[in-house]
Amino acid sequence: MGESLRVYLISAAAAALAAAAALMFVRALLAAASTVRDWLGGGEARAGARVGAARTFGRRVLAATAGSIRDVLPRRLRGAAAAALRRAGRPGELSPEELVALVLFSAISFLLLGSALSLALGLDPVAVAGGLLFGGAAPVLWLRDRARARRAAIARALPHQLDLLTLSVEAGLDFAGALAKAVEKGGRGPLADELSVTLKELRLGKIREDALRDLAARVDMPALSSFAHALVQADRMGTPLGKVLRVLATQLRAERTLRAEKLAAEAPVKLLLPLIGCIFPTIFLMLFGPIVYQVFLGGDF
Repeated sequence: MGESLRVYLISAAAAALAAAAALMFVRALLAAASTVRDWLGGGEARAGARVGAARTFGRRVLAATAGSIRDVLPRRLRGAAAAALRRAGRPGELSPEELVALVLFSAISFLLLGSALSLALGLDPVAVAGGLLFGGAAPVLWLRDRARARRAAIARALPHQLDLLTLSVEAGLDFAGALAKAVEKGGRGPLADELSVTLKELRLGKIREDALRDLAARVDMPALSSFAHALVQADRMGTPLGKVLRVLATQLRAERTLRAEKLAAEAPVKLLLPLIGCIFPTIFLMLFGPIVYQVFLGGDF
């Protein structure tokens, strides 16, 4: 009796999950059909729909699925997704719910692909599970790589932007004016985008301390956090801003030099695996292959 009840409960739970998944896909298909209908329309509607049709299609499908999972998504998972998107610079203006929907779509797509390959090529059923895991992990790995590239770009641009900020402050500009000059002359990039957001906050009336703390929270990077903390402390203690910025710029340039020396020292170690696995076997084959062929196989040249 207990075993049959457990089987019944498991079957009911599986049916409920299948129904929820079917509902999400029906909503996504309806959104996709609406996009295709707009694209197939005539006149100005067709011309407007053709501009970024693929992007609109994807966003509508993701938005429809995100609307289905918004109420059932745990708060902790939503917070983790929001933090990952913030570190990556919000690629595609994705929301946390849309990111989770993207993970689900990727996992289901690779699950179907793994199933098709398993049936067509007679592969082991482990390929199906591998496709599911790879599909679910692909958007997460993509977001992690975006965050790493963004952090590297900010680390490279920070000393230059800080030098511009220091020169502008020492030339007599206030902090907001110096920040505007650094954004204008510092070139494009993720750091310039973040500094422009901070500049807009300052112009809208937010105090400097809150704007700098928001900057450190958005980027979540030790170098920028120390920069914001030093400026906040200088503002509280009444220390001249130019002197603090000059010290920070010198420190960041020294850290960049040490980071470059560390990467240069790691290069020989990273080259060992390609040397041992790819280059050395080829050299040994070219040098000793004819000798082995002549001595052991009786070959003649």
